[in-house]
Amino acid sequence: MTTASAPAAPPAPASTGADAPRRDTGTSTPTSPRGAVGPRRRRPGLAWLGLAPFGVYVVLFLAVPALIAVGSGFFDVAGRPTLANLAAFTDPSILRAFGASGALSAVSAVIGAVVGAVVCWALSALRPDGLVRSMIDSVASVLAQFGGVMLAFAFIATIGAQGLVTTWLITTFHWDVNANGAFLYTVPGLVIPYLYFQVPLMVLTFMPAFEGVKTQWGEAAATLGASRATYWRRIALPVLAPAFWGSLLLLFANGFSSFATAAALISQGGIVPLTIRQQLTSETIIGLQNVAGVLALGMVVVMAVVMSAYALLQRRAARWQR
Repeated sequence: MTTASAPAAPPAPASTGADAPRRDTGTSTPTSPRGAVGPRRRRPGLAWLGLAPFGVYVVLFLAVPALIAVGSGFFDVAGRPTLANLAAFTDPSILRAFGASGALSAVSAVIGAVVGAVVCWALSALRPDGLVRSMIDSVASVLAQFGGVMLAFAFIATIGAQGLVTTWLITTFHWDVNANGAFLYTVPGLVIPYLYFQVPLMVLTFMPAFEGVKTQWGEAAATLGASRATYWRRIALPVLAPAFWGSLLLLFANGFSSFATAAALISQGGIVPLTIRQQLTSETIIGLQNVAGVLALGMVVVMAVVMSAYALLQRRAARWQR
């Protein structure tokens, strides 16, 4: 007895074209209606054209004057190339000027960095979008750029020979800050007005690093049994160290290159910028105008070293701010 087998089902027709089912491959292909135009990328040539005015400004008013100032140190009065002007770096007065500039910049930078870091620590407890924080940020932005004759006059009226604070200290405590001479009109006295713009600059440059410290790090350390002091010593301070030292170098560069405030308070040389002015304008120093170019070269070298170190520290600090 045989059993008839069921007829085999015909093969399903192969699906082609639009009838083929689509498989989910995990990627989506954007579709757009016919004739739709997507966003167009700007041509590189147009972008460079937009930067052209700024580039012209940098070349004409920054690069060319800097090259002329530095290059003048390698020519004599008659315009002949020479290296004799480099002997200025062996002059004791020039060396003292560089030493005074370095000391003034270092002292004002260290004090400004420490005070500014404390201010940043206090500001970190405030709301970033709060009124007090916004006001302090605005004031710091203004004071960091405040200098020159206006700043010098403010301190003359405050702690000058007949300033308000000077008179008050004499009448109240019988203490004359200018007993041994006008302190404000000396190189060490420049530290006080320099701090007026160094501290706000520290707040502006160091505050982003404080904001980069995540609260989750402290919570994780507390969960593992670490104390508050241990958290700051082992986690927060090592993270903030590159940004702190970078900001300190920026303050040093800012103090080293400052001129207007010192020029309004000190008539003679003492620091490098004022020594350059003396070389250019003095009627008693004849034939040494090109020495100013050598001094400018020395300042450029110092600033290049400082800013290179600042860039390296900022690159390391940026890893924790991403």
